Amino acid sequence: MQSRLKDSSGWQQVFTSPHIENYIERVAINAKMSQSSGGAGAESTSKMVAISYGSQVRLWGISEHGTRTNIGTFNLNVRVEYLFFIGSQLVALSPTGKIGVWHAMTHHWQIQDVVPIASFDTAGSFLLLGCNNGSIYYIDMQKFPLRMKDNDLLVTELYKDPSNDPITAISVYLTPKTSLCGNWIEIAYGTSSGTVRVIVQHPETVGHGPQLFQTFTVHQSPVTKVTLSEKYLVSLCCEYNHVRTWSVTRFRGMISTQPGSTPVASFKIVSLEEVEPCISYTAGNDCGPFGEQDDEQVFIQKVVPETPEIFVRLASNGKRVCVIRAVDGLTISSFCVHECEGSSRMGSRPRRFIFTGHSNGALQMWDLTTALDLAAKGEPASQNSGGPTPEELLKLLDQCDLSNSHCSTPCLSPYPSLVGATARIKPSNMALLNQSGANQLADPSPPVVPSVTTSSASTNATPPS
Repeated sequence: MQSRLKDSSGWQQVFTSPHIENYIERVAINAKMSQSSGGAGAESTSKMVAISYGSQVRLWGISEHGTRTNIGTFNLNVRVEYLFFIGSQLVALSPTGKIGVWHAMTHHWQIQDVVPIASFDTAGSFLLLGCNNGSIYYIDMQKFPLRMKDNDLLVTELYKDPSNDPITAISVYLTPKTSLCGNWIEIAYGTSSGTVRVIVQHPETVGHGPQLFQTFTVHQSPVTKVTLSEKYLVSLCCEYNHVRTWSVTRFRGMISTQPGSTPVASFKIVSLEEVEPCISYTAGNDCGPFGEQDDEQVFIQKVVPETPEIFVRLASNGKRVCVIRAVDGLTISSFCVHECEGSSRMGSRPRRFIFTGHSNGALQMWDLTTALDLAAKGEPASQNSGGPTPEELLKLLDQCDLSNSHCSTPCLSPYPSLVGATARIKPSNMALLNQSGANQLADPSPPVVPSVTTSSASTNATPPS
């Protein structure tokens, strides 16, 4: 089901899909279709909605009046793990190395085999793939180039990691007035060995591919997230979602080594998983970071699977912005962050919202812009820094039963305040807390600046005069 919000009349239902017998695992929407992008017979299509279940992808077009048009059902032949639009093209990805693309002009569904995919990012009309062989590839979804000899989609290698480590996270930053084929491109990526690298394509190296600019070797586990923004470089590894952040120095909008990247914070966005989570759980409970690259970005921390509250934290330093608690106390089953364009009223600005889905089928909408404004003024709803305090953590853990993780993680002795805590906790959980060290989960103190080892490996990296 799809709804839209109008200032004058509120939410209106504009689309309902036919009954789908299968469990819907992924959903994507394109609300900015041009009137002619739908191809023949679909001139009036203004929005498109896609879903996936298993290896199947279904696509519909929606007119301004809410008329539903069935575009088609497509098969990727392997489970679809990611589903999204790049412009008017629909893209389905599988980590096994398959890409499915539906072209809006030709209405052609094309499957392309590539190297197993470990990460991806989009930049304008380009799709960048971080692969298990240590290479970064890109596809131009606007030109949609096909090879003459076999009509395959042209996939071009952009960069090869010096250590040939799998590229497990990738982020592209396009400087102002620049495109992927322009003069200055910045890419940050993380690897399975825990290394974070920044590569740049600058005017002096046009035609030679991106050059290695900086290397950070602070993580000891595979990097799962990395984001390069205007002011910060943020990386996250799989060990308790450990986050490291650096401030980025820029000169005329371009990254600079003088004085270079400076470590800012080290903190954890711990999230406990269910023993057997549903297939789509990660899609609706991704911790982020969320936000535009030229704005303040945030993490959303959901500590336990069945909880009515989530913590909103700044991606730059881990400080708490606010705590969102369901108005009816029901479990938050999924969430997402979205920026809405400002209305036509004078002085209106874009606003960010958090949408939460709940176990009873309800949706709740939260004003993130106001929360960020209050936090910037030093007026948060709670003065606690970071994630849950030991007391808040005990309250959250009392709602569930804990078990040992399937993978080995560092186990330290429990935090003293937890051993002698007066808060009520299940006896079955206390033994596990004593064994595993609950201080790895709590975040009672302000973020600590990490000890960072960086190395600059670029040439011609000084800013132009």
